[in-house]
This record gives sequence, structure tokens and C-alpha cells, in this order.
Amino acid sequence: MSRKIIHIDMDAFYASVEQLDHPEYRGKPVIVGSDPKKGSGRGVVAAASYEARKYGIHSALPISKAYRLCPDGVFVRGRGKRYVEISSSIMEIFYKYTPKVEPISLDEAFLDLTGTERLWGDVENTARKIKDQIQRDLHLTASVGIGPNKLIAKIASDLDKPDGFVSVPESNIQEFLENLSVKKLWGVGPQTQKQLIMLGVESIGDLARLNKDVLIDRFGKMGEILCHHAKGLDENLVHEERSVKSISNEVTFNRDEDSQEIIRNTLLSLSEKVGFRLREKNLRGRTIQLKIRFEGFDTHTRSQTLEDSTCLDHDIYETVLLMLQSLDLNSRKVRLVGVGISQFMDSENCQVSLFEGESDKTTRAQQAMDLIKQRFGKRMIKRGGTISSQSESNTKKYSPHSF
Repeated sequence: MSRKIIHIDMDAFYASVEQLDHPEYRGKPVIVGSDPKKGSGRGVVAAASYEARKYGIHSALPISKAYRLCPDGVFVRGRGKRYVEISSSIMEIFYKYTPKVEPISLDEAFLDLTGTERLWGDVENTARKIKDQIQRDLHLTASVGIGPNKLIAKIASDLDKPDGFVSVPESNIQEFLENLSVKKLWGVGPQTQKQLIMLGVESIGDLARLNKDVLIDRFGKMGEILCHHAKGLDENLVHEERSVKSISNEVTFNRDEDSQEIIRNTLLSLSEKVGFRLREKNLRGRTIQLKIRFEGFDTHTRSQTLEDSTCLDHDIYETVLLMLQSLDLNSRKVRLVGVGISQFMDSENCQVSLFEGESDKTTRAQQAMDLIKQRFGKRMIKRGGTISSQSESNTKKYSPHSF
């Protein structure tokens, strides 16, 4: 039996929520992100309304450049709790029609409607019902893609935004993909696209006709995947529950920073935040990540896998410092730093069992700090070294993806 997969992607979600809550923003270019400070601000664009996109503004664009492109735009800081609230309402609508929902982020998800025809009728009609209910109940628009697998559904949802609806029958897959750019395929970024163009490949149809061995010689295992996807094949199932793959926090400095003391103190603060969130989730991880963005947006990442998993602040911080030594900080200023952890395992009791092997003094101190944070808030207690680090937190991530 052919699968019936739909991908639903909210249109300019964060910016649309801002326009929903602030009628005076409607019809105007809305940019969600940090304060642009009249073109000298730090950080990047988190989301842009379709009115803002006409100016060339998009997510991940430096906020200073966004201001230069559209100085009269409406610049607002993100409201995470509000976006989560709306996202929860959207997901509730999805679950009314199928238990097989795989959220990808706050504003998009895959739904498997295979076998729901007896209950809800034709899959296309069901998808329209979902789309219409989002519009009716939440006053937001979504773009929908329907296909026999996740790959086709995802590509379809992106083709006619905003407020799009594209359905691709299994019999029309090759015709649907033929003239689309190869960059529409998963895993084809700018570098891969350049290499494919060197092989004479510009469209997905071109890729489908290329000899498989040529792709494998050039890209290895990825070449085999590209060949598979170019034919519209994808065996990945919709997973009903999506487990957390990583926890991370980042800070963008108010100005490019060259003080190693401030950089280290900031990394200590971030390590504490990551550790606290691990213990809140009853998790421990093995692979610790360090992210540093220098002036000019030159970004470097490092990772280190520990012999034993941990959720302790000082284990995370000491590992981060070791990775920091591999980067030259003497001659370059730092714009952003981030700390993350992945490769999780569950713990029966992070508050107790994860401290085994540690000194009683360390155990009691860590537990006491967690209790204070839980009762009075995370900002009520800090290590002495972190207090002197005056930095602007631009982005905090709790994501299923690593850096």
C-alpha cells in the first residue's frame, strides 16, 4: 500500500505570530531577531515576514545588514513562550487526524495519513481540512505538501509558499522532480551543488540520469543517497516521537571580544546552563561541542567525546577549555560562543546517581545550586567568574540537531 505523507510548514511563523498579536504590524516588513541598533546591532535574523523578504531579508542574515536593507522595517525581539504556545495549538490540530506526527520544529511537521481514509476520507481533503482549521482557529497560514514519502512531501510544501498546497501522486514523481533544481534535495548545500554543476548536473532530472558509479566516486556513500533521492525514493518513516538529540546555548557579545577572561567566563556560564538543562531533563551526554564565531562570521566548531557520560557543569567546562586551546584566540576577536552536548543516555536519577565518584563537597554544592535555581530562578545564583562577563544573549537553542 502506498504511503500518504503530508508535510505542513507554517508560513514565516515567528513573524506571522507577531503580526497576529500586533495588528499594526500587518502588511509591514517584520523582522524578528536582536536589536539592530540602527545598523550596528549584533546577532542574526530569526524570521522575516514575506513583506520583509522582498527586501532580500531572510533568516540567519546579520541583523545589521537587515537594517541596512530595510531601515523602516519593524524589528522585534522573539517571544519564545508565545511561539511555543501557538505551536502546541497547531500540534493539537494535527493529532486530531493521526497519531503519527513527527514535529521537525515549532512550525513544521510530517504527518502519516496512511490508512486514515476510512475515518477521514480522501487524504487531499483531510490535508485541506487541517490547513483550513489552522487558518480558522489560529488565523495563520500554512503550506502543505502531499506525497508518497517524506522527501516528496517536504519538497512539495516548499514550492508554492505562502499558503501553498501541492500534492504529488506516486505515478507523477519523476515528472514532478524533472526540472527542479538539485538544491531542493536534502543534503545538497552550496558546495555539493557546485560539484554537481561541474558534472553537468543542474536539475534533479539531470541527477537521476547520471551514472550511479560517477556519484559514488565523487561523493562516496552520499553519492548513493543522492542517486536514490533523485528518483524520488525515500524509505524514512514518520516517527511519532522525536527524541532530543542535543542541548546547547549560545551568546553573542555586544562587541567583538578579545578578552580571554571574558570568553572563558562566558563559556563557564554556558556550561552551567547546559548542565542544568541536562539535569532538568534527567539526561547525561558524552559528546561536548564548542562553537566559536570570529569577527567576519568565520565560524569554527569542535567536539570531544568523553569516555563516560556526564551532566556535571565542571566536566562540560573543562572539556570546552581543552577544545578552546586548539583555536588561536590571540590575534582574533570573538563574536559568538556556544556550548552544547549530545549522544545522550537516560538516567534513573540525575540528581543523585550522576554524582557517583564525585567528592561529597562537589555533590552537595551542585545539588544546592540546582535547588536554588529551581526554586528562585536560574539567575539567582552564579559562580563568581561568570558575574564579570557582560554579554548579550542573542540565541538560546534547545534543538534536536547539533551545532
